Amino acid sequence: MIPKNIKFQLQSEVFNTFRCQAAANSLDIDVKKKSVHKLEINNINIPKEWNIGLIYGASGSGKTTLAKHLFGNDIFDFSLDEEKSIIDQLPKDFTYEDCANILNGIGLNSVPCWIRPVKTLSNGQKARAEAAYLMCKQDFICIDEWTSVVDRTVAKAMSVSLHKFAKKYNKQIILLSCHYDILEWVHPDWLIDCNKQEFKLPLSDDFFFQEREKLEFTIKEVGRESWKYFSKYHYLSELLPGGKIYLYGIFHGDNQIGFQCFANYTPHKPNTKIIYHSNRTVIHPDYNGLGLGIKLINETSKLLKQKIDCRIMAKFSAIPIFKAMKKQPNWVFLGEKRLMGKMKTGGNMLRRGGFREAGVKTFNFEFIDK
Repeated sequence: MIPKNIKFQLQSEVFNTFRCQAAANSLDIDVKKKSVHKLEINNINIPKEWNIGLIYGASGSGKTTLAKHLFGNDIFDFSLDEEKSIIDQLPKDFTYEDCANILNGIGLNSVPCWIRPVKTLSNGQKARAEAAYLMCKQDFICIDEWTSVVDRTVAKAMSVSLHKFAKKYNKQIILLSCHYDILEWVHPDWLIDCNKQEFKLPLSDDFFFQEREKLEFTIKEVGRESWKYFSKYHYLSELLPGGKIYLYGIFHGDNQIGFQCFANYTPHKPNTKIIYHSNRTVIHPDYNGLGLGIKLINETSKLLKQKIDCRIMAKFSAIPIFKAMKKQPNWVFLGEKRLMGKMKTGGNMLRRGGFREAGVKTFNFEFIDK
């Protein structure tokens, strides 16, 4: 039973060493009085149907203690093994498809991130992995310090992904954050502001904000050297295709956050347009959730068509990308097929079907500039 009113006092030990006393005397403050923090929240009325709740407040405002008072002392108890991959820590009874759906759903779309030790992930990737892990354990979870240690644009991307995930799978998620800038991106169903010590329910869809901030991204041609920063997030190959290629990057400010390549795989027949294939599309995992991958594919295809007279093809094996591409007015679905055959690459790795495993279904598209 969630209490309607909460009132408690936080008090920390005060040291009386020479340095501590000197620090107190320098500001002429009563240290013992300053070590006490009181929090009182009245009229807490969490609705029966909700997906995301946000407990907001500055560091030391009592967010974590408040969450424990409301939802129990064990609300933060979980253990994610940082030496193992996240996909190996999801429940044993989950199929691979179940694991892929939940990881994609939380915005951790990079397959290489699924199979590396958790300790090698960035702060943003690790936060998404922890959220996915918790979601598999229960439908009601609490996440402390949400987006506290990531870039603020990354924080917004993470919050969009979490909002979509909670709504799609009908999860109940409480987020604790000291940042107010995620409010319009996570779009909570209720809010507790520990700074103002008040509970809020949205009175309308735009109650918490007027208009979501516009994030600006630019796309321009780049050189081969930037691929080394994105290749580790691509499922296919660490190498760029041979022959003539065109390369583009998507930038947030001066920071390149995505990569796109177009390569000619098909022998050019006389009196026909040369064909370039869209490939090596990568958005840095921290920025997943904002729809930048599809935007990058679309915009760079337009740029290439303006640059040279060609046809542009693309093929994908990921179901989420296939579904997204089917909705794009500039792409025509050409059908699907399963790639077979064998190809030996470096080391002991055996790849089948060129760069696909045997029997992997691919979905083929052509870009039509309308």
